[in-house]
Amino acid sequence: MKALCLSDVSRSFGGLPAVDGLTLTAPAGRVTGLIGPNGAGKTTVVNLITGLLKVGRGRITVGERDVTEASASALARAGVARTFQNIRLIADATVLENVVAGFHRHETTGVLSNLFGLPSSFAERRRLEEKAGALLERFGMTAFAAHPAGSLSYGHQRRIEMMRALAMDPSVLLLDEPVAGMNDSEAHSLAEIFRDVAGQGVAILLIEHNMRFVMSLCTHIYVLASGRLISDGDPEEVGRDPKVIEAYLGS
Repeated sequence: MKALCLSDVSRSFGGLPAVDGLTLTAPAGRVTGLIGPNGAGKTTVVNLITGLLKVGRGRITVGERDVTEASASALARAGVARTFQNIRLIADATVLENVVAGFHRHETTGVLSNLFGLPSSFAERRRLEEKAGALLERFGMTAFAAHPAGSLSYGHQRRIEMMRALAMDPSVLLLDEPVAGMNDSEAHSLAEIFRDVAGQGVAILLIEHNMRFVMSLCTHIYVLASGRLISDGDPEEVGRDPKVIEAYLGS
């Protein structure tokens, strides 16, 4: 099991710090929260962790491995998966095809096997479709397997993106506002899935504006404001911290 650790991580744009000296740990087997008002730098943190942005200063590790300079593709191969604030699906492909695409780092057959339709490629495709089907059942999406992903509701598309991330069999999972636009019932059902995923040893870092969702799910919460860490602790500690209240409500 691997923890995600950031040590004194910073990144500036045009001389202005978007993330300034952030240190946090997302342990394996737990859901850790990262919250803050709009413009706090949360998505920048996710982009730094996943290699979409380069770290200006500091260090990022996954387990014992230093991934500070790793590319996005290398991080994906190392087991770091994410969802996006803006959904990114193959709209014309079916739900099942979108989820199967998430298993790409586990494929063993080569391009030529797929090109010539060799038995090994067919067998692997069946195996991946079976695994994708199990994810569809877990997320209550089996009935939509053959539907084009782009034809479904926002909430269903969110679920597809999460299934695709889990198809990577990640050791670290970054969730960027996974329940945005969902009602309480939909959010509650996803919370149960996230607890189950964490219980299997995955380190989950949750970025979310739904405070009730975060407080009910996370064991430890970090709070950013203007790129700097202003508070961290368990949900009760963070919820009563005057600095957090001021960041969200103003003085």
